[in-house]
Amino acid sequence: MPATALPSNGAPSTPGYSCDTSDLLMIHRFFRTVFLEAADVVASVPDGDHERAGIVADHLVEIDSWLHTHHHGEDDLLWDLLEERTPSCRVHVEQMKAQHLEVAAIMESIEAALPAWRATASTADRDVVHGRLTALNTAFGIHLGQEEGDIAPIAAVSISQAEFDRLGEHGRAAMDRRRAFVQLGYILSGQNAEQAAEIMKELPAPIRLLWRLVGRRQYERERARVYGSAA
Repeated sequence: MPATALPSNGAPSTPGYSCDTSDLLMIHRFFRTVFLEAADVVASVPDGDHERAGIVADHLVEIDSWLHTHHHGEDDLLWDLLEERTPSCRVHVEQMKAQHLEVAAIMESIEAALPAWRATASTADRDVVHGRLTALNTAFGIHLGQEEGDIAPIAAVSISQAEFDRLGEHGRAAMDRRRAFVQLGYILSGQNAEQAAEIMKELPAPIRLLWRLVGRRQYERERARVYGSAA
């Protein structure tokens, strides 16, 4: 199955450097939702439940990898371009880079705490993971808000649509195609009904058909497996 292509919302570039950055807001809604929900599901794992601890730990590793990919795309494709086009944006770009390092360090601390939780499934080890995930959500929330307020408006008038769309291409290239519909399901779950409908409308017809035939059920099975009674 080909990687699921996410829409660019079809907005044409206007003369000069101008692009539609609304995909960034869509991806941010997805990440906000999936990490906040992850904190809830970690907290719900009973003491001594090795199976649930392992399943939820695997979920954390996967969503961490999605966020790493997204941030690496911005690091490689966006920051230097913005500084070159809009030197006055440098202070904001440097703040974004620092925040990426902070978020990455917290994610690494979460991943470092997972082996102990997998091994013991204890409340104490679960609470370590939960505490670090809570710290991630706090730092990440600040970062996303500042990126939306300080970076997206500048990117909209400083770079072309083709340049901005490379971020999506980077994410799709790194996607595990076997997990494409699972990721699409989580992306849709982070949107309201109108936003989710717009995403589906922009997808190629074969992908929409596959989503209806197999993809939605694949995501729902995965969500039930991860969230269990907390879903």
